[in-house]
Amino acid sequence: MPHATASWLVENTSLTFEQIAEFCGLHILEVQAIADDTAATKLTGRDPVRAHELTMDEIEKGQKDANYVLKMMKGPEQVRRTKGPRYTPVSKRQDKPDGIAWILRHHPEISDGAIGKLIGTTRTTIAAIRDRSHWNIGNIVPKDPVTLGLTTQRELDAAVAKAAKAAGIEAQVDTRLEGDREALIEQLRAEREAAAHAAELAASGEEAPAPAFEDPFKR
Repeated sequence: MPHATASWLVENTSLTFEQIAEFCGLHILEVQAIADDTAATKLTGRDPVRAHELTMDEIEKGQKDANYVLKMMKGPEQVRRTKGPRYTPVSKRQDKPDGIAWILRHHPEISDGAIGKLIGTTRTTIAAIRDRSHWNIGNIVPKDPVTLGLTTQRELDAAVAKAAKAAGIEAQVDTRLEGDREALIEQLRAEREAAAHAAELAASGEEAPAPAFEDPFKR
């Protein structure tokens, strides 16, 4: 629960956004978005100390040195999937084709195997979208898989860098955040509020309507 953990660290410590982002595996702008509306958000903070992921000594080290990288305590071993694509929540599965199309358009150097790991899909689906034989090709609109919540910016950047190195080309620099800082923060905030609302409806037994996604970078 990285967002909930980040929320707790923002509210209860003086760690920098960079330290919190690094520890929680989030983008720094995601942490800033959480910090901007901590008082209004419905996101319940998750204490990493009580969860035995951090010690107060470790937090104090980070608070004294802004360059210190927090070290997570070793938790109980978890059973992980070793085969097959990554799990994607049902609510996001309909967005997979859009994310695949975006990667094929902007990063053709990334292999189908790498795309499958990033998005959690199959080579057959990727090939169908590439050659436009997918059953729903008329409704597929390329959208950034990071803003769709299908992968993280860190994972995407790593895949791009690895593919570029293998192909002997220079990795493309992501300039989407230039001039679009506020737009991204608003998008992240809206997604978090929608997730919190959906969780409330699920808890009450009601069904949440499918949210309409609007890409803040498509202008």
